[in-house]
Amino acid sequence: MAATSHHKIVTLFYLLLHFVSTELVTGSSIHDLLKSKGLPVGLFPKEVESFTLYDTGLLEVFLRGPCLTKFDTMAFYESTVRANLTYGGLTGVEGLSQEELFLWLPVKDIIVDDPKSGLILFDIGLAHKQLSLSLFEDPPDCKSQDALSLKMKNKSRKEIGFYAEM
Repeated sequence: MAATSHHKIVTLFYLLLHFVSTELVTGSSIHDLLKSKGLPVGLFPKEVESFTLYDTGLLEVFLRGPCLTKFDTMAFYESTVRANLTYGGLTGVEGLSQEELFLWLPVKDIIVDDPKSGLILFDIGLAHKQLSLSLFEDPPDCKSQDALSLKMKNKSRKEIGFYAEM
C-alpha cells in the first residue's frame, strides 16, 4: 500500500510539473536556442544569465541588469526581456528598445522570413526596419546603464559622443 501511495504522489508531482513546465534546454545557451529556431545568435547580449522557455512558446530572458549595446543604432535591454518564440521569430517583444532619431522606441517583433535574403525585420511600431543579419552574427557586449553613466560623468562632450556611438 505504501508503494501505491508513493507512486500516486510521484505521478501527481509529474503531472503538476507538466502543466507548469518549461522546456528545459539542458546544456544549451540562449544563443544555441536562437540558432535552433532559425534566428541569429547575436540577438541577445553575452550578459544573459538565464532563460526560460515555456511550453506556450513564451521566452523569458534574464540579464545581469539593464544594459546598452549597438547594432545599427543603440539598443536598450531591460533586465528581463519577454517574447513569444517561434521558428524564425520573436513576437510580442517586451523589454527591448531601439534608438531612432533621438527617440527610444520599443521593439515589437523580430522576424527572419528568409535566411537566404540576409535580412532581419525589426518592427518598432512606427516603422519596420530591415537590417543585415551580419549585424547579429555574434552576441554583443552590453554595457550596464550604471557603468555607462559613471564613465560619462565628468567627460567632455567629445568623449561622451564616443560612448553614444559605442
